[in-house]
Amino acid sequence: MSDEAGRRYGSRRSLFQLMSDLPGVVADLVRAEFALLKAEIVAKLKLAGIGVAFLLIAAVIVLLFVGVLLTAAIFALSLVMPGWLAALLVALLLLIVIAVLVMLGVRQLKQAMPPVPEQTIDSVKRDYFTIMGVLSRTSPQPEER
Repeated sequence: MSDEAGRRYGSRRSLFQLMSDLPGVVADLVRAEFALLKAEIVAKLKLAGIGVAFLLIAAVIVLLFVGVLLTAAIFALSLVMPGWLAALLVALLLLIVIAVLVMLGVRQLKQAMPPVPEQTIDSVKRDYFTIMGVLSRTSPQPEER
């Protein structure tokens, strides 16, 4: 019976041999897991890259579409006024929209980014005073006479 088990499982090895092989087996397992992780991440990044490429192509087409709509607006206005005036009116409207968006963006950035990180400075000051308070209590004080 033991010969049959020995043939089925290969040569019999002692416990010490198995224990000595354990670090190598664990290292191989970790390497295999990292290889699997790398392959999975690379596959997902490829899919994400393709998705981003499609979105960029769509954004370019949207920009072209906006240009076509603006041209159509100019042609429509040119039916009731001279063409140069229609183009100037559409350009002025675009300039107003751009100015409003820039002002809103600058205001948002100013609110989001104060010149000094006040919360972090306050937190560091509290930590410093806490540490100094603990150190002053634990360090021996000179005796007063």
